[in-house]
Amino acid sequence: MINVIVELSKYVILTLMVVYTFHCFYMVRRQDEDEKNEALRQQLVLIFFMDFTAFLVIYLKTDNFQVITFYLEMMAYFAVIQILYRVFYKKASLLLLNNMCMLLSVGFIMLCRLDLETATKQLVIVAAASAVALVIPVMIRKMKFLKNLTWVYAGIGIVLLGAVFVLAQTSYGAKLSLMGFQPSEAIKITFVFFMAALLSRDNSFRTVVQATIVAGLHVGILVLSRDLGSAVIFFVAYLVMIYVSTKKLVYLGIGVGGGSVGAVIAYFLFGHVRQRVSAWRDPMAVYQNEGYQIVQSLFAIGTGGWFGMGLCQGSPESIPVVKNDFIFSAICEEMGGIFAICLILVCMSFFLMIVNISLRIKNPFYKLIALGLGTEYAFQVFLTIGGAAKFIPLTGVTLPLVSYGGSSVLSTILMIAIIQGLYILREDEDEEIERLRKQAVRRARERSAAKRTEIR
Repeated sequence: MINVIVELSKYVILTLMVVYTFHCFYMVRRQDEDEKNEALRQQLVLIFFMDFTAFLVIYLKTDNFQVITFYLEMMAYFAVIQILYRVFYKKASLLLLNNMCMLLSVGFIMLCRLDLETATKQLVIVAAASAVALVIPVMIRKMKFLKNLTWVYAGIGIVLLGAVFVLAQTSYGAKLSLMGFQPSEAIKITFVFFMAALLSRDNSFRTVVQATIVAGLHVGILVLSRDLGSAVIFFVAYLVMIYVSTKKLVYLGIGVGGGSVGAVIAYFLFGHVRQRVSAWRDPMAVYQNEGYQIVQSLFAIGTGGWFGMGLCQGSPESIPVVKNDFIFSAICEEMGGIFAICLILVCMSFFLMIVNISLRIKNPFYKLIALGLGTEYAFQVFLTIGGAAKFIPLTGVTLPLVSYGGSSVLSTILMIAIIQGLYILREDEDEEIERLRKQAVRRARERSAAKRTEIR
């Protein structure tokens, strides 16, 4: 009987995920607020039933009552965060909030299936991060001096990355963390703020050179620390922000060219880079060594097919660091390829919303912040999924909100809170524009009425 329930559950979960994904893009085309609100409510219902079905299956397969306890705690968190945002931030983007909850749900489901203790730790970190993040939209709206801290952001980033390079212990071939915390995740935010603060005031050649030097220091230290994934993310964010600020293709071309030359140099200078490229080109040839991870990942993706094997029916544990870098492979194996595609589309919806916010914000400082954070998020998703699917060499980054990783999920939730603050600012700008428009119309009518009175 349990096997029947498991087999049916994967189709139920898949259907709920497909409908949710449809709603993400459906709402973009709808202007009617009542229709949007109804679609948002339906999304919450879909998340609820997906979580209920998934955790029921996990409980039936494991017979561990702690799974039920975790499920209730998780649902309590989702209920609280939804209520608090609706109470304190009436102008916040509920679609962004729903997408965050959906991605966290997928992560909690897979982590609970893999290791309940890890899932519990992740939930505690998420709850604590959300509590801190709840005040960030207010800070974005009220703290106008943030754009004046240009070199403070640069100093914080360089000092912390330098401390990691000097003091951190090597883990999985790279220097990543100090005292259990990975500073590069938090510095993604300070780096974007530095670039936005510098380029929003001036986009001259001198300013571009200054930005390039500071970005080069960030990327260089990360490369020396062998944190290649973060280095690539920083570099791409730098390129995009430079190009959008200056609108000069020559800077983009020089950046891409310089990055390509740097990649070739890194290949010949660093053995770990050559190992990852070798594993990417022909993982079966080095299966016993550096190719083992990617081969197991590809086996898992292929085994799952379109519909997956069902929760607790596969063997994702055979993939090294599956809870971190290869969570996408585990999702493909047990939830299926269609579910994985929907997950990618939800991430894409996330990114497109951030880009839309950036395009509609008038203030160049906030515009660049939204664009930079969106770029970092999108490229991190690309690196994680591309590496797991052998589309690109492995870079060792997590899937935001889905993979296990305290520093990663903390920084991502803070990023989302910043985006929410920018969304509220955009709404404030729209209201101000509408108010000024109405005032202009009213004054025009008053002048017209005054002229008619004079004529009479």
